[in-house]
Amino acid sequence: MQTERHISLFRNGRNQAIRIPREFELEGKEATIRKEGDKLIIEPIRKKGLSEVLAVLKPLDENLHDFADNLDEKLLPLDTIDL
Repeated sequence: MQTERHISLFRNGRNQAIRIPREFELEGKEATIRKEGDKLIIEPIRKKGLSEVLAVLKPLDENLHDFADNLDEKLLPLDTIDL
């Protein structure tokens, strides 16, 4: 894969834009962009896996057993849910 390629800048309404050549296409539908000096850094937004999400969550302060004891079991039959 090429690491550098000459491209043209153009206007799209009030925005400056570029066309990304196929060999530089990013995965997904969203990306972040930031400026470092005179460079633009564009990175794809990758969806986090469940373990990454759980790793940054704060522990719950509530006792889930106390919470479960106060539920109306007609609305939420606890015997069918793995806690």
